[in-house]
Amino acid sequence: MKERKTALGEDILLRVEKPERYIGNEINSVMKDPEDVRIRFAFAFPDVYEIGMSHLGIQILYDMFNRRSDVWCERVYSPWPDLDAILREKKIPLFALESQDPVRTFDFLGVTIQYEMCYTNILQILDLSGIPLHAKERTWEDPIVIGGGPCTYNPEPIADFFDLFYIGEGETRYDDLFDLYLRCRDEGWTRERFLREASHLPGIYVPSLYRVTYHADGTIAAFLPAADDVPSKIEKQIVMDFDRVTYPEAPVVPYLKATQDRIVLEVQRGCIRGCRFCQAGMVYRPLREKRVETLKKDAEALLKNTGYEEISLSSLSTSDYTELKELIDFLIDRCSRQGVNISLPSLRIDAFSLDVMSKVQDVKKSSLTFAPEAGTQRMRDVINKGLTEEEILRGAGTAFRGGWKKVKLYFMLGLPFETEEDAKGIARLCQRVADVYFEIPKEERNGKCSITASCSFFVPKPFTPFQWASMDRAEDFLEKAHIAKNEVRAMENQSCIRFTYHEASVSVLEGVLARGDRKLCAAVESAYKNGAMFDAWTERFRQDAWDRAFSENEIDPAFYAHRERSVDELLPWDFIDCGVTKEFLKREWMNAAAASVTPNCREHCSGCGARGFGGGVCYESQN
Repeated sequence: MKERKTALGEDILLRVEKPERYIGNEINSVMKDPEDVRIRFAFAFPDVYEIGMSHLGIQILYDMFNRRSDVWCERVYSPWPDLDAILREKKIPLFALESQDPVRTFDFLGVTIQYEMCYTNILQILDLSGIPLHAKERTWEDPIVIGGGPCTYNPEPIADFFDLFYIGEGETRYDDLFDLYLRCRDEGWTRERFLREASHLPGIYVPSLYRVTYHADGTIAAFLPAADDVPSKIEKQIVMDFDRVTYPEAPVVPYLKATQDRIVLEVQRGCIRGCRFCQAGMVYRPLREKRVETLKKDAEALLKNTGYEEISLSSLSTSDYTELKELIDFLIDRCSRQGVNISLPSLRIDAFSLDVMSKVQDVKKSSLTFAPEAGTQRMRDVINKGLTEEEILRGAGTAFRGGWKKVKLYFMLGLPFETEEDAKGIARLCQRVADVYFEIPKEERNGKCSITASCSFFVPKPFTPFQWASMDRAEDFLEKAHIAKNEVRAMENQSCIRFTYHEASVSVLEGVLARGDRKLCAAVESAYKNGAMFDAWTERFRQDAWDRAFSENEIDPAFYAHRERSVDELLPWDFIDCGVTKEFLKREWMNAAAASVTPNCREHCSGCGARGFGGGVCYESQN
């Protein structure tokens, strides 16, 4: 193995914030000899190291890829602006952490795309690597650039920059793609032939092999493959046998404190709830659980191999895991001996969940977090939250009597069919939660009550019943936030209620990119060249860079964000089959308008289409 040298000298590392982001060689990172492998894969997360190291998906695929003796998977993250400037000034190419070799020398550059606001950072990674931004300009001197993750359920606003997209869960088809690539290089195929052959693999989308035409009004007229052997539909790939799938027993442990600085134990994928705003709840259907014995084995290995002081259960709705009690009892016994804390996000506000929380939390130090999402029962029915005010107040009462005094409540503003009364309802619900606390005799209370109401602004996403909805303008969002805040100030217990809300202009831009088409590629590129980077960071976001980008490319962002779509319109992502049918989404859109509740998957099958995958919650009653 060649001697490992850092790509950056000490003089540079001493000039940048948090040099640990760039040196690699962490505990459990995988080192291989480049001479012993045939495929080198650089896995990029288009944000800083601390954010990327918290992402479970990369850890899973990093482990899976490196189990192949002929593949070496390494990691790369977006350099913070201080190092970005130095790399450009000194013409140092962006490098992977493990080997410190330039990214451009790799066979693949994989990018996980978790959030629309990271799109300009994808271009930063390509640019700093010396890889042409446009896929059509690349040769075999460049890596194959492949994107994956939730944003690939509408990849069109960044389609020009990728050779391939992988639609679905990465554990299923990468081996086939790697084997195809090895055959391609052995037989001397052109890059174009490789892409054409890759398009025949389930779940692989090659944007260059499709043609888009538009109506005069800017809507899509047709989206068609350019050749007969290219599939017209790309089918989502998912893991059905969740117990046999690979899971990292020794994940990379970061030098820096990561955003999620803990062991992550994935208990299930998917969700039974069917919230109409939630893309993850739709595209990860059907719900698939891991057996508790598998999770016990994973937990033992992770505790042994990492040294973390906290273990967190990961899922969209942890309360719905059917073997949660047995798992918690095991973890309490195992972790208490080692002084490891247990974190339980994504719990519902019910007696069972609170009982579980009371077992694992020090109630004097902790706060409870719940997501009513809306302030009135009518709006919770519109979004199909499946949570009544009675359940919220009963749960809050149980929590307060159990010793908790801090509660965080998450809401959304700007939801479809929302009224001013719904905005005011957020404050009124917080007041009623506070009332529950003050109903407890003073001598039995645990100090001062603290309720934080945090509001995000609704962004319509593909493959949800709200994909056709109009989105509020920034000024509308702010007006609704002020209505809710003023209502808080009018509450009797306002002193114990804190109201916060997100950045409205960022939410609107997210909405533009979430439902955009290929025309937006030019705007993303212009925004990057205008200085937009790290758009997800409030202090780095530059609205002016995006405004200029839209103007330079004669794009009206309102066309993508604020226009309600007809249910008959051809949408930019309609070529993807995510398993949930468009007819089901239309029914749910109409149910939302009627504020009609749809039962969860365990109560009643609503015929969403996910049964076609042949397993998971759809077949539980038959097991």
